[in-house]
Amino acid sequence: MPVHPNTTLGDLVTEDPRRTRVLERFGLDYCCNGQRSLAEAAGAAGLAVDEVAGALDIPDPAPAPPWQHLENAALAHDIVDTHHAYLWEEMPRLQALVDKVHGVHGERHPELGRVQAAYTEAVADLEPHLTKEERVLFPAISRLEKAHAPVAFPFGSLANPIGQMMAEHDVVGELFKEIRSLTTGYAVPDDACNSYRAMLAGLEEMELDLHEHIHKENNVLFPRVLEMERRIVG
Repeated sequence: MPVHPNTTLGDLVTEDPRRTRVLERFGLDYCCNGQRSLAEAAGAAGLAVDEVAGALDIPDPAPAPPWQHLENAALAHDIVDTHHAYLWEEMPRLQALVDKVHGVHGERHPELGRVQAAYTEAVADLEPHLTKEERVLFPAISRLEKAHAPVAFPFGSLANPIGQMMAEHDVVGELFKEIRSLTTGYAVPDDACNSYRAMLAGLEEMELDLHEHIHKENNVLFPRVLEMERRIVG
């Protein structure tokens, strides 16, 4: 079916994950701002909505990825196994690269100082964020799903930690947008060494993984959890 301009970016990606590449190409944020309609997002970016909609109308729809069929607690567990595990392993490796490249190339590329600062800030935000999800929010989701009855959580409604997690997603998303801008879309300079190239590739990979990660939480898991809580609590 043709892509409708009033469909949200999050729903468009959920319907067909291949659309992430199209939205990335147009610079449209489908994760932190996935609740915007296509028309709203395209208009804000100065893009022709018909052009974007046409590019999103990919023939032969891909089958839904397996994670979409998981229950809430299982989806949270899958996010931990897939995206959290990647970040815990990759963040320190990439931090060492960012520090090394800044030390070697910082004089010729002064923007690397801010790249280092932004990445370091992102990691400092992500580490406690992942821990809170793994130790507080996701176990609470599992507990409510198993109980099928109201649960007295110390933080009250699940909407409270979910709102906090979404706010933290916004912060990290903005930091990676800044890194992308500072590096001119992760473009490789002429004088870049192998470490410089590896740093840029690693930063871009992490940003793209974060987009998918945040999309799964903001646009799929969290709305489903809030709806589950509404049904149970009334």
